[in-house]
Amino acid sequence: MFRTTHHMPTVRRFVVTACLAFTTTPAVPSLDAQTTGASTMRVNNDSTFRTRFIGSSAFMLANAFPDPPSFFQANIGYRLMRTDAISLEATTWTYTAPMGIPWGPSKGLALEEYPGRVRTAGVGVSYQHLFWKGLYAQVNAQPLWVRYSDRNSKKIQDGFQLFTSLRTGYQVKLLSDRWFIEPSVAATAWPVNTNVPPAFAAAGFAVSISGRI
Repeated sequence: MFRTTHHMPTVRRFVVTACLAFTTTPAVPSLDAQTTGASTMRVNNDSTFRTRFIGSSAFMLANAFPDPPSFFQANIGYRLMRTDAISLEATTWTYTAPMGIPWGPSKGLALEEYPGRVRTAGVGVSYQHLFWKGLYAQVNAQPLWVRYSDRNSKKIQDGFQLFTSLRTGYQVKLLSDRWFIEPSVAATAWPVNTNVPPAFAAAGFAVSISGRI
């Protein structure tokens, strides 16, 4: 059976997570994927409005640097109208320390790392609404399969996480809306996090405590 582990939320974790989303994922470039010929999706004969799009995250560029996160993401979306869109988001990545570590002199040190690594993968759904020009808000919910491994990459056990985010940013249209980028900030939470190994749960709890000091 899965065991549920509750991580104690803190204000500092919430704020730092939002800043981290801004610095590590400053833009989400997307490429229009409209079909051609008779099947081209146009609305009200507006040649600049395209209903389908695909995209990814600029955070994938981190894979080119030392100690890469093995982060990969692909999005496919559909615009219900100019101001509203829904999309599916497939993501996988690896991390070796609890998410939401408060920024400070100890960040990145071994004392704040897991006794191994965590690999996640899942597909979620997002809803986006444009309020004014390119200003938008977006909500996302993504169920994730989670694998915990020790420092020798040996599997310990699997778990489940429900990862949620609330994002706000600005959509910048390029090349007659054939391309666009979306710089944004986000607040994230994982209200469900099951079957966490005790040593990993203890590391997450220690980060929660340090975040309140």
